[in-house]
Amino acid sequence: MCGGMSCVLHMEETVNAAIRFCIFSVALLIASMVWAQDYPTRPVRMVAPFAPGGATDVLARLVSQKLGERWGQTVIVDNRPGAGGNIGAELAARAAPDGYTLLVAGAPHAINVTLYGKLSYDLVKDLAAINRIAGYPSAIVVHPSLPAKTIKELIALARKRPGELNFGSAGPGSPNRLAIELFMIMANIKMVHIPYKGGSGQMVGDLLAGQVQLASIGLPPSMAYINAGKMRAIAVTGMSRSPLLPSVPTVNEAGLPGFDVTSWYGMFAPAALPKNLVAKINGDIAAILGTPDMKQRLEKLGADPGPMSPEDFGKFVRAEVEKWAKVVKESGAKVD
Repeated sequence: MCGGMSCVLHMEETVNAAIRFCIFSVALLIASMVWAQDYPTRPVRMVAPFAPGGATDVLARLVSQKLGERWGQTVIVDNRPGAGGNIGAELAARAAPDGYTLLVAGAPHAINVTLYGKLSYDLVKDLAAINRIAGYPSAIVVHPSLPAKTIKELIALARKRPGELNFGSAGPGSPNRLAIELFMIMANIKMVHIPYKGGSGQMVGDLLAGQVQLASIGLPPSMAYINAGKMRAIAVTGMSRSPLLPSVPTVNEAGLPGFDVTSWYGMFAPAALPKNLVAKINGDIAAILGTPDMKQRLEKLGADPGPMSPEDFGKFVRAEVEKWAKVVKESGAKVD
């Protein structure tokens, strides 16, 4: 307890400290708001964690161009491939949280959380989910010799010939491999997995030759083969039909309710990025995704724009991590 003058002085000191803290907090808030309004004032690095020419790189370059135009600053795409996208993601996670290092990451990283035994970064804790950019739907395709023209017919055939049908993929932990694994889990069927380490090129060649019977392949790369009758598309893996294959149903509507696999990509940044900068970058990405030119260019890539609020995108990422964790564990998928 205090008494007399000492108590009064103690109260004054407490009040003055509170006032100083409030003034500091308001000044910090104002400075932060001004910082966000001025951002960016110099070039921004956008890490693309896969090699040039792939879906992630193409999307990153398109977004970087449009953001650069909107910001009046250069947005440099920095390709950092390796370890299934983990090298680039770790680099971004360890960068300064000032908005000048961004990351384009997606479904492969949600899969990697469980696929890799130990990661030096945490997708959910070390990176801030800013906005979902777009998703690439895939199609489940079969060789024309396979007597299955629908999802229900494929499921019936697999049950009639358990362990005899095979499917190819670009690797043990590739999203398209795990798409078929999820399909088998939900349909309660078994097929043999044939992985290809050199990418999807050899797998596609073997599928065309009939040595591989089916696969999940991205659109539009497979459209030329589908249109030529060298592959038969029996379903699209997303929740919505693709404009490229309007007559082909989704797996969800063709027999497996709730099935949804899309190779999505979004923008991330170091976790400590101030919320006002997260909000600004989110809004700018949403703005460019809403332009007719951007919509048209994404459509040509076979991609569907899908902007979200930071909160919704964060929930989406966490749900994707949980979904693929179950598939990886049940499938026994491992990285060499």
